[in-house]
Amino acid sequence: MDYSQLFKMQKELDTHIEEKHGLLETNLVDKKILAMLVELGELANETRCFKFWSLKDSSPKKKILEEFVDGVHFILSLGIELDLEDSVSEVHIFSHENTLTDQFLRVFEAALSFKLDKEKETYVELFKQYILLGELLGFSQSEVKEAYIEKNRVNFERQEQGY
Repeated sequence: MDYSQLFKMQKELDTHIEEKHGLLETNLVDKKILAMLVELGELANETRCFKFWSLKDSSPKKKILEEFVDGVHFILSLGIELDLEDSVSEVHIFSHENTLTDQFLRVFEAALSFKLDKEKETYVELFKQYILLGELLGFSQSEVKEAYIEKNRVNFERQEQGY
């Protein structure tokens, strides 16, 4: 998938939020990393992949996709914040050997590596690991794109409503 449209949409949302909240000159990288990790935890909670003690089913696919896309927003935003949008023009994933739990942990590890070393290589790795997570969750690129576009619209509406 070509992510340029999503980066453009995210940049518009980020600019809107930062202008509205007086944050244009504020470094938000660490806050965005934490926000992305919180969203990742919420996503894991909806999948219930780690809840070996529970017999309850995971949330419906639509809810899991919504949570996944929340993380996409913050990963795109991190790339914009550090001017790395061009580093992930196409992401190709070849390995689906991990369990879902393993992949969640890989994304956490990649996010923490990026936190420590905010460079192109660690960003690309975070991006790839997150996209692989989406693939393991069964989401097609078109599903992710459509869900992102819809959630981006909702996020703009929330900003206008004093969210």
